[in-house]
Amino acid sequence: MPSFRSERRVRHRSDQMFELVADIERYPEFVPMCTATRLRNRRPDAHGRETLLAEMSVGYKMIRETFTTRVLLDKPRLRILVEYIDGPFSHMENIWTFRDDPEPGRSRVTFFIDYEFRSRTLGALMGSMFDAAFRKFAEAFEQRADKLYR
Repeated sequence: MPSFRSERRVRHRSDQMFELVADIERYPEFVPMCTATRLRNRRPDAHGRETLLAEMSVGYKMIRETFTTRVLLDKPRLRILVEYIDGPFSHMENIWTFRDDPEPGRSRVTFFIDYEFRSRTLGALMGSMFDAAFRKFAEAFEQRADKLYR
């Protein structure tokens, strides 16, 4: 099963980076290959967490796919867990973690994803493209933070 992991030290606080990643509705503005997002449900709990049901559409050239995920925004732990529900994958899960760096105003952002396409054909077509996009994800979020938090 393909997977990707990235850890970056960024020039922004962990709470700022959490909020930026949690703002799924803004992804089409800056996330590579993201063409649209839609929140279908948002449910807060008593522990400061929120669970979202979200759709994300991705596209590259002639290929377009939409998938649905359950997103747990765990603000007290500065962690975001994304679980696959429906779409072109047989499995997908990703985890974001955010922690403050010893240097004030900086943090470490970790992104992990593992996934597998349901169709081998689609996997062959989109697999290398997804790998390239994941490598750009962390950079896209950091560049977005630079614009918003400077």
